[in-house]
Amino acid sequence: MTSRVTAPLGRSLARIGLTPNLVTIIGATGVVISALYFYPRGQLYAGSVVITVFALFDMLDGAVARANDSGSAFGAFLDSTLDRVADASILAGLLWWFIGDGDDPLLAGLTLFCLISGFMVSYIKARAEGLGVNCDVGVAERTERLVIILVAVGLSELGVPYVLAGGLWLLAGMSLLTVLQRLVETRARLNDPSYVDVTRSTDGTAEGTDDTVGGA
Repeated sequence: MTSRVTAPLGRSLARIGLTPNLVTIIGATGVVISALYFYPRGQLYAGSVVITVFALFDMLDGAVARANDSGSAFGAFLDSTLDRVADASILAGLLWWFIGDGDDPLLAGLTLFCLISGFMVSYIKARAEGLGVNCDVGVAERTERLVIILVAVGLSELGVPYVLAGGLWLLAGMSLLTVLQRLVETRARLNDPSYVDVTRSTDGTAEGTDDTVGGA
């Protein structure tokens, strides 16, 4: 169903000359600017709407790549990298609001925890894949985290009681659970007798410069 919606949009963007990387950059830049402009001013509903538009636009990069057969390894790397920047900017803008006019130290600390744990969710997966194992488990993938925070923030300005605090607590709990799930899954896969350490060369020394297995 999703592909039926995104494929025509991807073809339309490709026809007007947009590349997948440009779509990624526009979407991520829009999210960052919107989050850091609207949220610190307390314009939570407007900010959530604009951020959602740019986040959805960013998700079309894959459809554009399929439409003009221009997918690349660097494109995937760029998309993943800018996703982290966009996610961080949303929580940073909200944190800015809480320590400013929002004046709520508890929710500011909770937002900071969500920011850090969100990075950990992504990092653990990337580090596991760097060691040659998959780590796709977890209840809080990026899409779920975005939906929770944007809905909670947007509804809070409409007067829905406790929705922002509840959303942040839910996001914090799900992110923490996902971190634990991925740690357990990665440990199990790395301790599997069939696992081959892809980071070491044939002479048993670690590849690279000063990075060691498990050192990050």
